[in-house]
Parts: sequence; C-alpha cells; structure tokens
Amino acid sequence: MAKLMKKPLVAIFSISLLLVSGVVYSAHHPVKPSSDKLSQVNKIREDAKQGDPGAQYILGAMYRDGNGIARDNSSAVKWFYQAAVQGHSSAQNDLGLMYQRGLGVSQNYKVAVGWYYKAAKQGNVAGQNNLGTMYVNAHGVPLDYKIALEWFHSAAKQGAAEAQYNLALMHQNGLGVAQDHSAAVEWYYKSAVQGHCGAQNNLGLMYKNGQGALQNHQVALEWFRKAAQQGNACSEYNLGIMYDNGLGVLQDGWVAVEWYRRAAQQGNSMAKQRLQQLGYY
Repeated sequence: MAKLMKKPLVAIFSISLLLVSGVVYSAHHPVKPSSDKLSQVNKIREDAKQGDPGAQYILGAMYRDGNGIARDNSSAVKWFYQAAVQGHSSAQNDLGLMYQRGLGVSQNYKVAVGWYYKAAKQGNVAGQNNLGTMYVNAHGVPLDYKIALEWFHSAAKQGAAEAQYNLALMHQNGLGVAQDHSAAVEWYYKSAVQGHCGAQNNLGLMYKNGQGALQNHQVALEWFRKAAQQGNACSEYNLGIMYDNGLGVLQDGWVAVEWYRRAAQQGNSMAKQRLQQLGYY
C-alpha cells in the first residue's frame, strides 16, 4: 500500500528556464574513425592544409572534441577560423562559440556575435539560435527580445529543437511578443517530440496548469516522465509532486520520495525542501 504523506504539500512546480548561454554546436560533426584512424586523420589534415574548408572544419572539431587526436582548443580555433573566412557556416558558428566561452582564445562576446551573425545570415540554425541567446542575455549586444525572437523563429522554422524551446519560452513569458500560451504549447510540443527535455518538462507544466491547452494531469505526467527519464531535475521534482498529490496517477508517497531524491541529488532546491518537510533529508 502506498504511503500517504501527512505533512502539508507545497505544490510549487519547477519550470525549465531559458538557458544562460543556450549555445549549440553546428549539427555536422566528424564521425570518429573506426579503422585505420591515423591515416584518416592524416588525410583530413592534408586536405585542410590544401585549403579545403570542409576538412578544415572537421579538423577543428576533432581538435575541440579530442576526436581521434589530442584535444587542443587553440588548434581548433585556428582551423575553424581558416574555414570560417572561406564562408563555412558551421565553422563560423563554432568559432563564435569558442570566443563566447573563451576556449583556445580570450573570451570576447562581441567577436562571438560577429561570427554567429555570419553563420546565421547563411541560414545556419545553430548560429541563429546562438545569436538569439546573445540578444536575450545582452552578451556583446544590447538586450533586445524582439531581435532574439526573430532569430529563434528563423531557426525554429527549420526544425531546430533548441530554438523551438527558446521560442516557446519567449511566447510563454511575453518577451519580444505578446504573451501567448497557445503558441508556447505549439512550440514546446515541436521541441518536445524531438526529445528536448526542457521542452518536455515545460509542456507538462502547461498541461498541468491548463495554460494554452486543456488541463490534463495524465498528459502532464507523461511529459514529466519523458524528461525525467533523461535526467531532467525539474521533471524529477515535478513527478514527485504528481505522485505526492495524486495528480494524474494514484497517490504514492514512496514513489514521490524516490523522485524527490533523484532531483535533490542534482541540486534541485525545491526537492530538498520537500524532503526536509517529510523528514527524509
């Protein structure tokens, strides 16, 4: 029999927020060689030296990731730059990321914005999303939600899950656009079905609260579970709340505590607080 919680439940749900950086690498990454690794690396290196921008980008990514060769951010920056100045949009985006994070080069938000912009103008979805986050966070550019919204929308239309998530957040919170929960649900869904755990969590909250969609605790529970299975701490806590309060599922205090513990282990402060109320922390 499930244990019923006797201490009062503070049913404050946890929302996944806009990422502080939101940066994403370009989609095309080199595949780690499975055979004759050295000869393949040498071939890529030789093509890069001959000025092939695709090979230069791949070599840069290999240095950045330690993929087949020793990790070396300075060398990654060198090869990204050589590809980027030839107009390679993925190299432009990833070079922007190196400048944003200060990897292999001194951190410089303005330079990062410049490279993101070059990539974004070519339709690179990672560059468009990353440029949007720079405007949201006022990194290297003045704070401007409307411009951020435009770049998120450009990437979201191309199916970029991270941008769809960010666009949903903008609509949900009325940033750069009139608040529109229905639009938020639409974009959260598009991102969530691609496996974005933040979108899955927030979509669950929209269904739980009946915002932009008919209230449905069972559907909310499903989305929380999908995100929690990916290790999303907010969803682990939210699942605990659902089981704790019998929302969309039979009340089960033991299961609730287990989800609270998983969230607390990742530092979720609300989960820690609830466990303290219950005498488990």
